[in-house]
Amino acid sequence: MLKLTPGKLAGLKAVSDERGVIAAAAMDQRGSLQKSLAKERGAAADAHDLEEFKTLVTSVLTRHASAILLDPEYGLPASKHRNGKGLLLAYEKTGYDSNTPGRLPDLLDVWSARRLKEAGADCVKILLYYTPYEKSHINDLKQAWIERIGDECRANDVPFFLEFVGYDAEGGDEKSLAYALKKPEIVSGSMAEFGKEKYGVDVLKVEVPIEMSFVEGTKAFKGEKAYTRAEALQHFRDAATMTHKPFIYLSAGVSNPVFIETLELAAESGTTFNGVLCGRATWKDGIAIYAKEGPKAFEDWLNTTGVENITNVNNALKHAHSWHEKVQA
Repeated sequence: MLKLTPGKLAGLKAVSDERGVIAAAAMDQRGSLQKSLAKERGAAADAHDLEEFKTLVTSVLTRHASAILLDPEYGLPASKHRNGKGLLLAYEKTGYDSNTPGRLPDLLDVWSARRLKEAGADCVKILLYYTPYEKSHINDLKQAWIERIGDECRANDVPFFLEFVGYDAEGGDEKSLAYALKKPEIVSGSMAEFGKEKYGVDVLKVEVPIEMSFVEGTKAFKGEKAYTRAEALQHFRDAATMTHKPFIYLSAGVSNPVFIETLELAAESGTTFNGVLCGRATWKDGIAIYAKEGPKAFEDWLNTTGVENITNVNNALKHAHSWHEKVQA
């Protein structure tokens, strides 16, 4: 059982629904969002575009979410429009330096766990690129880094959400069949590592341990098989046994129908997942609308298609478990 201090308990409750399920929207994309907006528009996207986009997403989608994840760089104006819902703030710099091996992480320069909390954060979120198969000196750096953040969150009595995203340490393509076959071990190994007490992580934000387009017998299947449906279900179960901590799934940029089918598989496998932090699967298709037709058209899109997308996710969360089952206050 995870032992929660009063501040951590209050923070977790603030980002959850009445069942103790985290039904949160994610809108902390920065570099990738800026690139996508510029690509669709055929001209640069600036800080104002990012702030406006985030504010529109937040004001519409938080009516249907338990919380919103934002970044303190462009997301603070949006945080004022969250309809009384919980707030998670990202603490890491966006992306990584591709000239340095190992996808090393870095924190935002003028932020700290204390400052994020003072800015209104109920919880602090960190993204880390991680694979158990990386060189040990690189993983040693990453583990020490997470220990420091864990201690900082403990000192400020604020919940620590850790999101880890796997990659191929050999530099292979993460969309390939070869990577799909490695992914279950990468996800399971990362969950086992960061569920350890020393890191002070309260909620693990995890990828699903499979690539849906390689699961035979799903709607998402593209013809190349990495796993049968039964094997995929077992991968979900195996990964879930790696930790006693609350964990939630991220949408990893897949489409809304694929994410819904993924959550249905998770439910069918019987894992005790505790919700989602879902970003692009709800608002990604609106990027082109905002870039080409402007904020009003995007707001209309959010109020129709965006709301439909998040409602689909919420319906798929009927089988999520309360994190209350895993904690001791």
